[in-house]
Amino acid sequence: MLRCGDGSLYTGIATDVPRRVAEHESGAKGARYLRGRGPLKLVLQSEVGNRGLATRAELRIKRLSRYAKEQLIASEQGLEELLSELRAPTG
Repeated sequence: MLRCGDGSLYTGIATDVPRRVAEHESGAKGARYLRGRGPLKLVLQSEVGNRGLATRAELRIKRLSRYAKEQLIASEQGLEELLSELRAPTG
């Protein structure tokens, strides 16, 4: 998760986080949302496993309120709880 210069939060997935943040900062291959919103600061990252799980985690986080996202940033335990819910078998 990135915090933009305007205080907004951006959530995404990447296999190489430093490279992807650099792409966002350069603007060439970055997300359109982030253009002109620098400087960017990495405020939360986690290795989640496979791409499917990462996508599900991204979508779940994007649906959270700003307050809930700030809570995730403040507490690593909250992110682990969210990821454990996603990893749990459904049935």
